[in-house]
Amino acid sequence: MTFVAKPRTHHPNLPLNEIGLTRRDYEGSVSTLCAGCGHDSVSAAIVQACAELSLPPHRFAKVSGIGCSSKTPSYFLNKSHGFNSVHGRMPSVATGANLANRDLYCIGVSGDGDSASIGLGQFAHIVRRRINMLYIVDNNGTYGLTKGQFSATNDKGSTSKKGVPNLYEPIDLVSLALQIGASFVARSFSGDKRQLVPLIQAGLRHQGMAFIDVISPCVAFNNHQGSTKSYDHVRNHSLNVVDADYIPINEEITADYPPGTTEEVRMPDGSTLRLHKTDNDYDPHDRVGALNYVQRRAEEGETVTGLLYVDPDAADCHEIMDTVHRPLNELGEAELCPGSKALAAINQSFR
Repeated sequence: MTFVAKPRTHHPNLPLNEIGLTRRDYEGSVSTLCAGCGHDSVSAAIVQACAELSLPPHRFAKVSGIGCSSKTPSYFLNKSHGFNSVHGRMPSVATGANLANRDLYCIGVSGDGDSASIGLGQFAHIVRRRINMLYIVDNNGTYGLTKGQFSATNDKGSTSKKGVPNLYEPIDLVSLALQIGASFVARSFSGDKRQLVPLIQAGLRHQGMAFIDVISPCVAFNNHQGSTKSYDHVRNHSLNVVDADYIPINEEITADYPPGTTEEVRMPDGSTLRLHKTDNDYDPHDRVGALNYVQRRAEEGETVTGLLYVDPDAADCHEIMDTVHRPLNELGEAELCPGSKALAAINQSFR
């Protein structure tokens, strides 16, 4: 794989964020994906989200599997830790990285083939284990690297570039994530940066498993009339259920307000978060309601976007397992090897 470095020279007066970095400092190498690929828009949204939050790039672990989407970590956060794993096995690597060093921000980027086919079992278990990470799926409904076969997320009846219809029911990763315990679930469109960037920011700050399914059209094989993952189809059939910006918070804040109204939530730093509930019967704190809503709208041919569910009492795997607070590489021999007596007590606890 060939990577093209970006020019080192740039305008000397680029704006700086709170830690003295420019947006260029969060970029990666030049993309080798097709011009117009939605995945590049997702990478750009990640760059913008991290730069605006003033997060240190070296404190990120970015992991991926195999596919067009899994190439994208090369295109953002070039000063971070990265690992490109084998097909469908990104969750295992992300789990290990998070358990070894809970102080890292973890971003997993996968595709619909990588997560909904060969990696479906891995996806299910990393969600139910509540690994503290942001899991993004670039969902285009096709295998772009192998010339456009239907993936498991392609809608039944959607046609290929040659006009052949898909005969099978799709796997909806949003519904699956809601069912098995993700505490932050959202869906967005790669062409809607105004919605996607705040969702990524909120997902990065969420303590627990944050999952975002991003409809990201493949311009080469799945952007034609008849495809439900094309730019035109998503623009004409998307429904934004919650219009919200992200403002960093210091402690947990919940909101409960009537449908069709706007709620102003006072934040710890004195700023105000304005939430607007656009649908009369939608509540982003209701897991079962969110699942039903997504499936009902799918039957009507609509793609629901926005923050679909967030658990106000979310916990990650470290809280559940009561793990040590320090990264494993900072522990000394006495802590890593406590002796036979301690080991006997541990073994006894499993009997």
